[in-house]
Amino acid sequence: MPQVFPKSLNILARLTVLATPLLAAGGIITGAAFYRSDYTTGTREVIEQPVPFSHKHHVGQLGIGCQYCHTAVETSAQAGFPPTKTCMNCHQGMWVSADLLEPVRSSLKNDVPIAWNKVHNVPHYTYFNHSIHISKGVGCYSCHGKIDEMPLVFQSKTLLMEWCLECHRNPEKYLRPREEVYNMTWKPEDVTNPDTGQPFDQLTLGRKLKGDHAVREKSILTNCSMCHR
Repeated sequence: MPQVFPKSLNILARLTVLATPLLAAGGIITGAAFYRSDYTTGTREVIEQPVPFSHKHHVGQLGIGCQYCHTAVETSAQAGFPPTKTCMNCHQGMWVSADLLEPVRSSLKNDVPIAWNKVHNVPHYTYFNHSIHISKGVGCYSCHGKIDEMPLVFQSKTLLMEWCLECHRNPEKYLRPREEVYNMTWKPEDVTNPDTGQPFDQLTLGRKLKGDHAVREKSILTNCSMCHR
């Protein structure tokens, strides 16, 4: 039987056999990278707001506490947006004629809430409760990053399930004293270990706080029903 294909195609066949798994692996790696990319997760994307509110100015420079605007953060699943009256507590006496604040003045005058746009959009099929995290000693920084340095707020974490699970599997890496939850500059070395007289490291302090704050065990924290209800 005569040879149908020339011998030179043997090289092409071998290259195809070798390239197929490499291309498949490359496709998987590319897909995984895309899935975790800022484009997909929305990380570092600045969301336009009706009023360009600067946390850097209000929190970092003026020292206004998180709870002043997000009043429900310790008692509710949602941190909540401040009512217009909260803004006007200060701005009825300063920057009263600034064009930038016209939406705020209009909101108060017409008794229509400001339509703030959500920045941190947890997937609708996931249950997240702000109050329980704060009561267990998870600082604002762990999820929101250095929000006191943001002129305009952006999502600093991926909010992917693997990111949540990292904390749920190893909560001792992130826990802090409850009174330091809102402190953006806090570090474990600020706390002295009474047993040694030396500053705590995060893991040692975290293990202690895990017991003090009654944080549940990893098997419970990583159970699917903890977040998917």
